[in-house]
Amino acid sequence: MNLTKVREVYNIIGVMSGTSLDGIDIAHITFTFSKKWNFDLKKFKTFSYPLSWKKKLKNSINIKPNELNSLDKLYTEFLATKINLFIKKYNIKKLDAVSSHGHTVFHKPEHGITVQIGNLAELSNLINQKVVVNFREQDVKLGGQGAPLVPIGDKLLFPEYKCFLNLGGFANLSLKEEKDFIAYDICAVNTVLNNLSFKLGKDYDFNGNFAKKGNIIVELLNELNKIDFYKKSSPKSLAVEWNKKFIWPLINKYKSYSINDLLRTYVEHISFQISKAFKKNEKVLVTGGGAFNKFLISKIKNKSLAKFIIPKPEIINFKEAIIFGFLGVLKLRNEINCLSSITGAIKDHCSGVIFELKK
Repeated sequence: MNLTKVREVYNIIGVMSGTSLDGIDIAHITFTFSKKWNFDLKKFKTFSYPLSWKKKLKNSINIKPNELNSLDKLYTEFLATKINLFIKKYNIKKLDAVSSHGHTVFHKPEHGITVQIGNLAELSNLINQKVVVNFREQDVKLGGQGAPLVPIGDKLLFPEYKCFLNLGGFANLSLKEEKDFIAYDICAVNTVLNNLSFKLGKDYDFNGNFAKKGNIIVELLNELNKIDFYKKSSPKSLAVEWNKKFIWPLINKYKSYSINDLLRTYVEHISFQISKAFKKNEKVLVTGGGAFNKFLISKIKNKSLAKFIIPKPEIINFKEAIIFGFLGVLKLRNEINCLSSITGAIKDHCSGVIFELKK
């Protein structure tokens, strides 16, 4: 008999590093099952990346295959130091597992490739805990996009909502429908906005203040909105490789314009693409770093007939870390944590790899 099946309470740490390079989000959560799932977010902290690691991760898209193993090892060790600091800071005891997404370096599901660093088996010994990692690879091998993975958490942990919008490195949505669950990436968000802000000496555009001062470049906006990806039906996903191929060549054509103008135009592009995704009066829970961008949110609200709900800051910031912790719980229970209706895989499945602590 698998005893993990009958357990009702799980003491978990969830770890997430997103493409916007804001930092490593770590959350300590208790998950409880009693007819339905509930969670209690106990402690949470974001460890910002030092500039050296920001550069390494930003440039990792261009890394040579023979350098990848070295970067993976270094990042696993770096990640372990942050997890250990978190555990020590909050004196966390008796964990069932640490469930970590790692950091995406390559994501080309159309070629059967997705690579996240920081998922090595040695992470378990470095933090002295059981770990659950590598959630995307199996889905890609089963013909899926390997993304989005968050919707199973949306479905089971936030049952009061039917619509979800995450504004992270990319915007992605989840929609609960009568018989199915739909989720897909909409467009790039902070992977573009933050890179433009960096040219002004800032890590991000606080409240959208730079964009607010700019003017819309109509020609650029029209070109962005004509990108073929937006015409495709789901399942579909985006990655920084896509930005490099489709977004930046267009933006660079207009580099004679001010950064404020480029930011303003891209905010308009984001809000237009998101406005097409939701129906009138739908209640949409908004999370991810972009939820703090007041100018962006105002433009989305102005363009859409849906009702966008901004939750508490800890949910905005740590929802993905919470859900990756939850994906780990489902893996421990050998229950489905990846939905084929969302990723396009040939079947629903239980994804992730468990590394037990070597004694």
